[in-house]
Amino acid sequence: MREALSQSRLADIIDQGRGMSPADLVVKSVGIYDLTCGEIVVGDIAIAGDRIVGIRESYDGATEIDGRGLVAVPGFIDSHVHCESSLVPPLEFDRCVVPRGTTTAICDPHEICNVLGVEGLEFFLASAAVTVMDLRIQLSSCVPATHLETSGARLEAEDLLPFKRHPKVLGLAEFMNVHGVLDKDPGVLAKLAAFSDVQIDGHSPLLSSYDLNAYIAAGVRNCHETTSAAEAREKLAKGMQILVREGTVSKDLAALAELITTERAPFLALCTDDRNPLDIAEEGHIDYLVRAAIDRGVRPLDAYRAASWSAARHFGLFDRGLVAPGQRADIVLLEDLATCRVHSVICRGAPVTPDRFKARPDVPLVGLDSVKLRPVTAATFHVPADGHRSPPVIGIRPGQILTDRLSLDVRREDGAFVSDIPRDVLKVAVLGRHNDRGDVGHGFVKGFGIKRGAIASSIGHDSHNVCVIGCDDGDMAVAVNRLIELKGGFAAAEDGNVVAELALPVAGLMSARPFEEVEQALRALRHAVAALGTPLHEPFLQMAFLALPVIPHLRITDKGLVDVDRFELVS
Repeated sequence: MREALSQSRLADIIDQGRGMSPADLVVKSVGIYDLTCGEIVVGDIAIAGDRIVGIRESYDGATEIDGRGLVAVPGFIDSHVHCESSLVPPLEFDRCVVPRGTTTAICDPHEICNVLGVEGLEFFLASAAVTVMDLRIQLSSCVPATHLETSGARLEAEDLLPFKRHPKVLGLAEFMNVHGVLDKDPGVLAKLAAFSDVQIDGHSPLLSSYDLNAYIAAGVRNCHETTSAAEAREKLAKGMQILVREGTVSKDLAALAELITTERAPFLALCTDDRNPLDIAEEGHIDYLVRAAIDRGVRPLDAYRAASWSAARHFGLFDRGLVAPGQRADIVLLEDLATCRVHSVICRGAPVTPDRFKARPDVPLVGLDSVKLRPVTAATFHVPADGHRSPPVIGIRPGQILTDRLSLDVRREDGAFVSDIPRDVLKVAVLGRHNDRGDVGHGFVKGFGIKRGAIASSIGHDSHNVCVIGCDDGDMAVAVNRLIELKGGFAAAEDGNVVAELALPVAGLMSARPFEEVEQALRALRHAVAALGTPLHEPFLQMAFLALPVIPHLRITDKGLVDVDRFELVS
């Protein structure tokens, strides 16, 4: 919420808006994109402090920017993001995406909260207080997400309530425990009741009919897990805001672009959810979603509305989303409207420059010793067959985080189930990293295409235990042990040697290095893992979602295989 203005400050704003005194900043002769009708009108934009005070008319400014040939649109809003999934802390996420036009982000820090609990939440709130962008925090509602995995922390309603009125907090983050809502779990009801007067975000893949009605009626307002137009239409008709997602792994824009119309744009917004620095560098952030939507035939007016005004209204941020007097001065100056080519950005009334990021206070990093897993051996990944029938196999869907439950004959050798490389049925394991008990869930997965070696990660949504996939038990052990030495991250191994790695020591989720270095390390990782045979664009993040027991249909956690539809462990 905006701070109250003094009478003298208001008088200053009025004088600058009337042109009676020079504005603090003026963008001269710029094309102003009117989101009420889609017209572009050339004129000036006058800014006083962090507020637009005038448009279209001619103004003088203490500082002036030549806007000739450019088009001004409102700053972009990422309506649902986990900054941790950018693999860098919030201050580096800020530096990475603001120059691309993202001036507001609605963040759920449940990745770090599942590892560190309140300490992780406080780290994000401290970071949000100093970012150049307006980073808003949703309080993580599902820590842990379910009882089917082991997390590093637990947050109940009483743990979250002290933060409810924090100036950076909007409400309660994605309520992914759909079964808990519908089954009226007491802990779930306590959270929904405690936050029933503020924003509650949703997470309801494939939910429909009576169950969807009940879920929405419980107070949930949106969903970013909608993967088909038919599913979106039902949710829209029942009053849900649809957050159209295009992340590194989950890519829903192609399926939902047909819905981004003039009629529906007010009920849609855009989000990235999980997008790493390499994809941001190569494609973009919310600017990429706008560009991709227009490429798919969406009218620019509708795409830019969804990227700004619609998201602002949905989250009650009524001070932004238009280039208009009285609005927060978050403005993206574009070289071209159709391709969303960003020339420069104004955030909170000032041009975005490297010096603005350098001027931010540091926020001490946390969770630098969060991987408590003991070293493993090849025997850790031995899966006895014992004459039993084959276990169900997880089938991945490239470009989605939905999985399939496959009935396949898993290969046996010397009384054990083993990887079957020609059929692309590989061994997968999840190892608990929040204690030294050594809990391991074993299973098999189809769709990674790895022909040799193994890959491992300490990112495994949402409890973030260590996940490893491999052709060879020995290489699986090498990759996991390297992660323990790195205190978290990604590792790839082949023939007993580590061939690529990325250290993520901040809660086992984020790097302590600049995002440019993370981008380069990801590039090397991508090449190394491609050499192992995988055709997947981003195998590490695809793997990270194998452990997410709230997305249909078959998952794996440190407790074993999970039948998400039945919401129980596979016996």
